[in-house]
Amino acid sequence: MEHLLRFTQKDLSKITNHRSGEVKFGEKMQLIPEGEDITQFLKNSKAQFVLLGIPEDIGVRANNGRSGAATAWESAIKSIANIQHNRFCKGSQIIVLGTLDTTTFNQEAEGLCFDSTPDRKKFSEIVSKIDREVAHIITTVVQCGKIPIIIGGGHNNAYGNIKGSALAFGKPINAINLDAHSDFRIMEGRHSGNGFSYAFEEGFLKKYFIFGLHESYTSKNVLDQLKSLKEKIQYNTYDAIKVRGEKEFRLEMQIAYDFIKSDAYGIEIDLDALPLVPSSAMTPSGFSVEEVRQFIYFFGKHQNACYLHICEGAPALDTETNNHMVGKLIGYLMTDFIKAKNGLD
Repeated sequence: MEHLLRFTQKDLSKITNHRSGEVKFGEKMQLIPEGEDITQFLKNSKAQFVLLGIPEDIGVRANNGRSGAATAWESAIKSIANIQHNRFCKGSQIIVLGTLDTTTFNQEAEGLCFDSTPDRKKFSEIVSKIDREVAHIITTVVQCGKIPIIIGGGHNNAYGNIKGSALAFGKPINAINLDAHSDFRIMEGRHSGNGFSYAFEEGFLKKYFIFGLHESYTSKNVLDQLKSLKEKIQYNTYDAIKVRGEKEFRLEMQIAYDFIKSDAYGIEIDLDALPLVPSSAMTPSGFSVEEVRQFIYFFGKHQNACYLHICEGAPALDTETNNHMVGKLIGYLMTDFIKAKNGLD
């Protein structure tokens, strides 16, 4: 894992606020010591969850989105380190693996512009390199019997999560994606808008359910494509559930679960599905935080849920709360997933 930066005790100590009479996640989460074999440590540890940060927004920029997703990990880990370690959720269940080292990729992407055709090609080449690194890390984590929780970056990283999990299991997996967009755009070169279409076309993604698609921001071409693949890909729309009231939220979750439940599945959460959360494609209309938390708990409590990915949050775009709220939101979503897995149906 040459592109992995391990999280150290020094890193954790800097962001953990110690208080008398309290125990924080930062005091209990496990770290992999420098020089120790990562695979061996993961296999030997009793902790079930492995936390990985992806501080990049190159895939977002390659899709003409606003940059800022590279800052989600830093905001999130500061909040996660200060969650209370108690009987409801224990920090000792988590191994903080570290972050993908994106230094070289960011240097390659510096100065590139979406409006330039050669630059878009270069963007795609860099995203493909990130894909390989993410897939390699996820494969290793899953093969060690652990559950990855991936934070940060653009939704381009869904491809690496899916591919890495599929390679570890030796067969394609399914995915449930709570998102305003399908991210099933044409295969025109890799970016944040086509991670699922690439994973599907290359045989790593078997069944795919898009939950809460925004009707006004989905092209006719994508809708036609989804219709032609309805045996393998299904969706509902936010408008049908929350605006017209034609469908009921909890029933729709059950329908989606019945579609993907037969195989291992990843849970993908795009923070642009929540209203006014700073993200690459921020929306004024979307599911509430409570609904998204219920969503993660519902899908996380089943045996076949094999990873959680929270992406597209952009704390750098949050000028009002000093980048704090996005990280705190991610902390809530992560602990909901852990609690769900601890109480499996």
